[in-house]
Amino acid sequence: MIKFGRSIDRLNKEFPRVIPQEINKVGNRAKTQVIRALTKQTGLDRRVIVAAVGNPSKARPGKLSYDMRTRGGNIRLKYLKPKESDGGVVAKPFGKKTYYPGAFLKGGAVGNRKTVDAFNGHVMVRTKGRLFTYARSGVVIPTEMTQGATLAAFDKVAGPLLEQRVQKVIDKLLK
Repeated sequence: MIKFGRSIDRLNKEFPRVIPQEINKVGNRAKTQVIRALTKQTGLDRRVIVAAVGNPSKARPGKLSYDMRTRGGNIRLKYLKPKESDGGVVAKPFGKKTYYPGAFLKGGAVGNRKTVDAFNGHVMVRTKGRLFTYARSGVVIPTEMTQGATLAAFDKVAGPLLEQRVQKVIDKLLK
């Protein structure tokens, strides 16, 4: 973007909405690619990723940036397709089946297991005696968003496409 410096200044004075519009178009394409890559990378459902990414702050005249911010901590196993097996639970964090010994979805004695409505589909793990808490997966969406295939997908789309679109606008409107 530095190589377009004077041209962007001139565009912003003559056509203040054009550059933000192009930034938003490229940002929306990049967001789509990030959601696709993050879904594969984390093993979470697409709807969970879309909710975590939310609505980015868009570019506008005076603010030439498209900010994708995400939220979320260590994701609970409930969202990773858990299934109870012998002595534990199998879930799919990072898209790979992982066994969590001692975790449970149901209550009751072996051979007479029943779903517990109070768990609401969550996977639990014992902490002390009769006390238990939610089992966590180790998947942290903000961390995953800034590394691996997701980062590569963003860099592949955002940089080259933005440069190409800005050049096209400059050629069309300023020459």
